[in-house]
Amino acid sequence: MKLNNRPYADWHEGLTIRGVMEHMNFTWPKLVVKVNGQLIWPEDYDKVVLNEDDDLKIHHLLGGG
Repeated sequence: MKLNNRPYADWHEGLTIRGVMEHMNFTWPKLVVKVNGQLIWPEDYDKVVLNEDDDLKIHHLLGGG
């Protein structure tokens, strides 16, 4: 599995997006999450089980003015 274009060595069966976020300490309140280019909503982070060949992108949403 790839996380933000880098190999993610801790992939295992049953791994969810929430599991990756907890392992990597993603705590920013506003995140954009995509799996294989498909947008994933926050209510689905616990439901989406990642496959070994998935491409996961987790980006901090920033704003300014």
